[in-house]
Amino acid sequence: MIVPYYNDNNDFVLYCGDVNQVLADIKEKVDVIFADPPYFLSSQKQIIQSGKIKICDKGEWDRVASLEKINSFNRNWLSKCRDILKDNGTIWVCGTYHNIYSVEQCLIELGFQILNIVVWQKPDPPPTPYGGRFNFSAEYIVWARKDPKAIHCFHYEELKQMNGGREMPDVWKIPSTGSWERNCGKHPTQKPLRLLYRVLQSCTEKGYIVLDPFAGSCTTGIAANLLGRKFIGIDQNQKFLDYGIQRKHEVEDASKAEWMLKKMLENPEEVMVMVNHARPDLFKRMIETGICYLRAGDSKGSLLVTPGFERLNYVLLHTNGENAQLFKLKKKGHFQIWTRETLQQYGFSPHSAVYYVVLHFDPTNLIAMKHCPNLKKHKYTFKTKIHPLSDFIGIK
Repeated sequence: MIVPYYNDNNDFVLYCGDVNQVLADIKEKVDVIFADPPYFLSSQKQIIQSGKIKICDKGEWDRVASLEKINSFNRNWLSKCRDILKDNGTIWVCGTYHNIYSVEQCLIELGFQILNIVVWQKPDPPPTPYGGRFNFSAEYIVWARKDPKAIHCFHYEELKQMNGGREMPDVWKIPSTGSWERNCGKHPTQKPLRLLYRVLQSCTEKGYIVLDPFAGSCTTGIAANLLGRKFIGIDQNQKFLDYGIQRKHEVEDASKAEWMLKKMLENPEEVMVMVNHARPDLFKRMIETGICYLRAGDSKGSLLVTPGFERLNYVLLHTNGENAQLFKLKKKGHFQIWTRETLQQYGFSPHSAVYYVVLHFDPTNLIAMKHCPNLKKHKYTFKTKIHPLSDFIGIK
């Protein structure tokens, strides 16, 4: 039986060795597999990037290969992944055109059911080093389930709410790996934590076991542990696993883990929530009318629009930090400017300004919250704020 290269209370387990040999030796069934296998695109050609000559070579493991060799490789490790995946489990596999068609075909041949092919769109791609073609700004992730008859985990409603009430699309706009994720070193194909958060957010529950057969620097494991999931990682490169262990130690510090989690949850396109304090009588009237209002501008009458306002899709009402209730706006990023006299016609008694920002929401549809941050901030408890929806809905 193979011995783990590293084991932290069975929450973060690493194996160093050939992927097929290790997979054949693992007896534990896993809930979800995320795999970032070789793309087979390292040609060892010279390219010019940012004015410098570079060699297109990530390592022996990524060298260009024949279609026959690529298919054989993918069929081998995917069949072993199928053996240790629970019947209701799902698998995610990354790639580009160099390998993704082979992966899809092998999955189908092995009896998996393709659920989606997700497009990971990078808003910050590096320039393509080759002329005569469009810039490479996307990668693809095949998502499949082992048993077409089994009910797999998928947080459909939660994801729908986080997308402003519309179904989450299969195109994800997520930035590339940031410098804040490379404090312990650098892996040539390191995936961003934000991408892994979206994957785990979609199809896992707390306590799930997540396997990455090509763990590299263990991004999957860091994301899994930050979210209360267990992790098993495999890689043949000891140097990369040591890098992953350093990253694991980095987030053992509670304050660092909290900061990293917050960074991981950031989404430049996430819908936002207007958090607004209202005294009890005003709170009741807002619920009755579906109208939330706040003073427009400062004492000089200027209209101040906070960044993120265009992505507003929900309003959360509370009284002194208590009795928080979340509702969906009738129209995303839409607000009106009303006079004091107009608000009075709806039974309100505003007195602090001449003009007010008015948000219309559906008071009949109370949105369930999984968690709520502390809204009591002393004098700032009564100040209107904008929060990302993930502060109230989603996995933590």
